[in-house]
Amino acid sequence: MMDEKIAPILGIGNTPMRDISLLIRGVWRTISLKLESCNPSGSSKDRTAQALVADIERRGMLTLSSTIVESSSGNLGVSLAYVCKELGYRFLAVIDPKTTREMRSRMHALGARIEIVDKVDETGGYLLSRLKRVSELCSESPNYVWTDQYSNPANPVAHYHSTAPEIFLQSDRQLDAIFVAVSTGGTFAGIERYFQQASPATKIIGVDAVGSVIFGGSPGPRKLTGIGSARLSPFIGSGRVCLHRMVADQDAFAVCRQLDHDINLRLGGSGGAVVFACAQTLAENMEMDKIVCICADGGKNYESTIYSNEWLEANHFDPSYRVPVIAAVAESASSGASVRRS
Repeated sequence: MMDEKIAPILGIGNTPMRDISLLIRGVWRTISLKLESCNPSGSSKDRTAQALVADIERRGMLTLSSTIVESSSGNLGVSLAYVCKELGYRFLAVIDPKTTREMRSRMHALGARIEIVDKVDETGGYLLSRLKRVSELCSESPNYVWTDQYSNPANPVAHYHSTAPEIFLQSDRQLDAIFVAVSTGGTFAGIERYFQQASPATKIIGVDAVGSVIFGGSPGPRKLTGIGSARLSPFIGSGRVCLHRMVADQDAFAVCRQLDHDINLRLGGSGGAVVFACAQTLAENMEMDKIVCICADGGKNYESTIYSNEWLEANHFDPSYRVPVIAAVAESASSGASVRRS
């Protein structure tokens, strides 16, 4: 369980819901967005970072000479930089060229050291190359301590004890489905475990990127960050059948820009993917009613990518494309609420 002494100091969790309406097949459908961008450093990874650091503290792995190290495509690097600054630890982020310049700047501002791995691995991405570099660093010096977001059980436990019960209470304990972007699998696994106990009828639907192998897809290059992986997740387990949807880069980016245009709401790429997957599911299941989409971060880290016409065109995406499944987006008459801390 996460360290309750740390949580109030860092101000992590207790993020709000925002209800919006999507026009799907001629019918307005209301969904609730869990806005994790309202965490202190701007993403759901604050919860993960807090739990990971608390875990290695409890295990006595940190000394005065320690430097925490982690591989990240962006958000966890920012979150660990924030947590480490608050708690007085040194931090080294191993990132890659896909990490946006906004995220790099924020890590620097929070006092993190940054090492960029630019060698593409055999899957066409950088994850395996980043992990190799982390392994090298830890072999070179015992002062490097790896939090290991990819297999440390503290990752899913954080979301079992915080994200999931918040959603359950904010939704008045009545939910048909929750859509969760999957990368390490920690958020998905923690939420799924909680709802298996608290509300077994609620469907937990993983949202993955085309080019990711988490749910058995073929590896390939992708521009989406914060979603997908070049290797299987131990939190989900190989061979296990999970409800999931695969989303292409273009569709995720288009939904982000449509939400920005229609209701002035900017989400990160994984949030766009989750809303797209939700819209597809609602188009096929008109009886579904109470839906939550977990939006892992906001748009401020993607000004130079998703929200840049120049970047989209340079990467062969159409800035004017709108996904057919969502005819329009509007604010909902109802509004979500925050969970009060006990």
